[in-house]
Amino acid sequence: MKRKSAIITVVVLGILLFTGLGIASGIYIQQQQKTDPLSSLNSGTDGNSTVTNEESTIAAIAEKVGPSVVSIVTKSQARTYSGTASLQGAGTGIIVSENGYVMTNNHVIEDANDVVVVDSTGEQYDNVTVIGRDPLNDVAFLKIESTATFKPVTLGNSSTLRIGQQVVAIGNALGQYSNTVTSGIISGNGRPITAGSSNGDTESLSDLIQTDASINPGNSGGPLLNMAGQVIGINTAVAADANGIGFSIPINSTKGVLSGVLANGKVSRSFLGVNYVNITADVAKEYKLTVKEGAYVYKADGSAVASGSPAEKAGIKNGDVIIKVNNDTVGKQGGLSSIIGQYKPSDKVTITYIRDGKEQTAELTFSAYSS
Repeated sequence: MKRKSAIITVVVLGILLFTGLGIASGIYIQQQQKTDPLSSLNSGTDGNSTVTNEESTIAAIAEKVGPSVVSIVTKSQARTYSGTASLQGAGTGIIVSENGYVMTNNHVIEDANDVVVVDSTGEQYDNVTVIGRDPLNDVAFLKIESTATFKPVTLGNSSTLRIGQQVVAIGNALGQYSNTVTSGIISGNGRPITAGSSNGDTESLSDLIQTDASINPGNSGGPLLNMAGQVIGINTAVAADANGIGFSIPINSTKGVLSGVLANGKVSRSFLGVNYVNITADVAKEYKLTVKEGAYVYKADGSAVASGSPAEKAGIKNGDVIIKVNNDTVGKQGGLSSIIGQYKPSDKVTITYIRDGKEQTAELTFSAYSS
């Protein structure tokens, strides 16, 4: 009996001993947790240092192009019942030359009495000249009057874009968050829109790039970029009652005007001189056309070819279908207006068109558009 009791006693003492150790361990852990209550939640490594290939590319684009994107602040006067009121607006621009030329949307500076440019570092430039505007394409050009050397963007090619292609947008979102970076894809090409501004003005634009990269008020005039960091579009509008539907002007359509600005400081747009309808399946069916793409030279009343225009001199007539300008196919490489926008006045091109079912060509020289 004594031995049994001893064994029992030993067993009980052993249980108490281990129980005591458990209590002691619990107290120790609790004390440690009081010192650092997040110790079990914190990782030993910084997860922000894990970079995917996609993220690395977007970050590199933002770092590369960010210094070339500027915020634009405007002041204007509006009439009221009691007189006039001062209004302030905001937009975005891209630096296109080392000596301070800036491209933006026309609607950003259209009514401005005063324009201020702020670069990515917060440096403010008050001495800014409006060089000129191209309202047909909703672009305008500014000149920062400064001895500073600026970093220009690199232009890409908007005629070879792919649906689903990844893109990045940078802009002065809401007019207060400068150099906001968003990403998405190209959702569509060749989109026509009628855009309205806050003051009630409207404008019709065609052949736009559609993207789901977030574009907000204040982003107007900022760049849409491919994954090489090249500008392929100028962000210009967003669908107000939708999510992820924004629009950009294809960069190729601005190259002719931009070339003239950089060469002589003047805005001049190439002029062909035709009224036309972009051919779709419905248009081809309605007018009994034999092609599915191109520009149908047409006007409901009167001649679709302007008198004395380059088109008239080249022999273009009502009912012709323009299918190429040099090697650019109308439709596949952009609308006719966008393709013409690549050229300067006085540039010579070959126009390919269809008349009576036969393909023909004509040489012509663009003149300068006059409003």
